[in-house]
Amino acid sequence: MTGVFSLPVLYGLLAGTAVGGGIALFVVALRGWAPKPGAANDNGKRAAELVRFLSTRGSLAIGGGLVVLALTRWMVMGAATGILVFTWDRLFGGAAEERAAMKRVEALAAWTESLRDTIAGAVGLEQAIPASARAAAPALRTHLEALVDRLRSRTPLPDALQHLADEINDASADIIIAALILNSRLRGPGLREVLGALAKSAREEVDMRQRVMAQRASTRRSVQIVIVVSVTFVLGLAIFNRSFVEPYGTAVGQLVLGVVCALFAAGFWWLRNLSKIETPERFLTHAPERQEMGAR
Repeated sequence: MTGVFSLPVLYGLLAGTAVGGGIALFVVALRGWAPKPGAANDNGKRAAELVRFLSTRGSLAIGGGLVVLALTRWMVMGAATGILVFTWDRLFGGAAEERAAMKRVEALAAWTESLRDTIAGAVGLEQAIPASARAAAPALRTHLEALVDRLRSRTPLPDALQHLADEINDASADIIIAALILNSRLRGPGLREVLGALAKSAREEVDMRQRVMAQRASTRRSVQIVIVVSVTFVLGLAIFNRSFVEPYGTAVGQLVLGVVCALFAAGFWWLRNLSKIETPERFLTHAPERQEMGAR
């Protein structure tokens, strides 16, 4: 079967892509990548995504796409395979991310309970935080140790707690830390009861996430099996029964195949969005505009 592109043209396209990418990286290396003001977090995420693409997963995606391209002679199929391999963990993974978030909430609940019990001994908040940080779970220990270091360096407690909330970056943590910030400023009674209620709420959230993960595990596995079987079936036809899929070797056939791949990708992305756990947005965040106005 004659493909849409001959091998010399295909090799020329690949060589041109490699040369263009090398020139672009060379220009970036010479000029640098200056971050925009107020967008340090976005630039950090983009840099992390670039490093991730150039890592093992990016190499596997490129290799898988080239193998499929060499077997089928279909540019669309090769590109779709590379994209599927590279985004596999985002589309059909997520279990590790959900477990990490659940462990973080569970660690918050345990730390809140420890803080509540320490305060019950007529100990101030500044003394209770270092005492509770020693027995914190690994998911929070690093952040709490940084908080203790800030307190030792004479950082005001509300500011140190705000930094803790930014480091943890979790809406559940914002609720607990907001209560601590209010108490550190107002010094009112009732903090022990508030921490007990917040710890109970965090425990209930952990139980809810465990039930949701157990229900979604079988669905996620079924989707993965369907995808693997579908891709294997298409590749098997393209390799061992070329006459059956010969119409896809034309330009119109490649266009139709691209539409089919786009529909599959839309379905996968929709399933991924359905499998996400909707969490509330953080409210305890720094506002750069307010900080600039305060500095003026």
